[in-house]
Amino acid sequence: MDLTKRDEALKRLQQKVDDAIASSSTTYRSWVRGTATLPLDSSSYPTDRCRFFDAHGFILVPSFSSPAEIQSMKSHMHDMVQNEWNPAQSTHVFRTDEKQLEAQGKSDYFLDSASKTHFFAEKDAMDDNGELKEAYRTEKISALNKAGHGMHTSPGPFRTYTQSDKVASLVKELGWRDPVVPQSMYIFKQAGIGGEVTSHQDSSFLFTAPRQTCIGLWLALDDATLENGCLWVRPGSHRERVRRQFARNPEHFGERLMYSEQCEGDRTKPQMIFRQLSNGDENEVPWDGKLPDRSLPAPECIGLYENGFIPIPCNAGDLLAFAGELDHLSLPNNSLQARHTFQLHCVEGEGAGVYWSKENWLQYPPGEPFMKLNAS
Repeated sequence: MDLTKRDEALKRLQQKVDDAIASSSTTYRSWVRGTATLPLDSSSYPTDRCRFFDAHGFILVPSFSSPAEIQSMKSHMHDMVQNEWNPAQSTHVFRTDEKQLEAQGKSDYFLDSASKTHFFAEKDAMDDNGELKEAYRTEKISALNKAGHGMHTSPGPFRTYTQSDKVASLVKELGWRDPVVPQSMYIFKQAGIGGEVTSHQDSSFLFTAPRQTCIGLWLALDDATLENGCLWVRPGSHRERVRRQFARNPEHFGERLMYSEQCEGDRTKPQMIFRQLSNGDENEVPWDGKLPDRSLPAPECIGLYENGFIPIPCNAGDLLAFAGELDHLSLPNNSLQARHTFQLHCVEGEGAGVYWSKENWLQYPPGEPFMKLNAS
């Protein structure tokens, strides 16, 4: 895989960071902490990686996981699918295109996956009767879009990785004080049928107050290329506000936004809605929830380059960490190679004065807290 263009783009972004350091004062603008005055000796914080992250909204960490760790995750996932997913009993599709609200906005199976592992199929693996197409019945793992969203809560390699010192150390290096893990998921991005993930900001789905604090940790379990759907990011867009929020619909749930015996809401209404948060201001982009015009075909992707996106192809084991307000997407996988990833999403906890929105789709059962990241 030729990474020359990626490395040239990262080098240009690094030069901007270096130029800013040379001309800056002791005032430092952290994405997660806000603006602060650094001490005269600020050798420990911010680090070079932190400065790049805060300047551009993401950081690439090569070789974050070993081949053995990657193989352990992939083997464990294969066993989970074989032993725990029976598509003959129940098959639910997960969509990341312009019809995602229709697919995820009316599913108890989706809501109940918050602290468990549920399995979601690719739309193109299903026939008109809602069953797996014949081609996927003997190797059912090849029909899956994702598994989630509480994979880190069960014993095994996903929890071991989540609780590792290297994960906690990286997140705290980038400025988080009390990081917790609300969500984890395994994305398959299947060969030939792996659909696009349209432009979005993760904080739309993982909303915190009084400020946004989501960080995505995107671990490549396979080589991610322009052909099989690597991630595209728009550097600097993490300084834009969240444009919309994927929120529980009070018309469905009632004012408490939870199911209750009183049945306060109207169950015929959609469970989830997209609430517009910024209208007509400088943060608006015409492609939000879509792909920019002329994004395809790959690898030309003229519309993506014209609108400031850059591709970040990765080797298996590389990690991409990015801020919750960073605009990012991935294109369909039209290649013959799958592109598996394991993804964690962390936010600041209450120890940092940050609170999880009760409007978020993801809500753990009462009394179950989010897992903390603690570096030893």
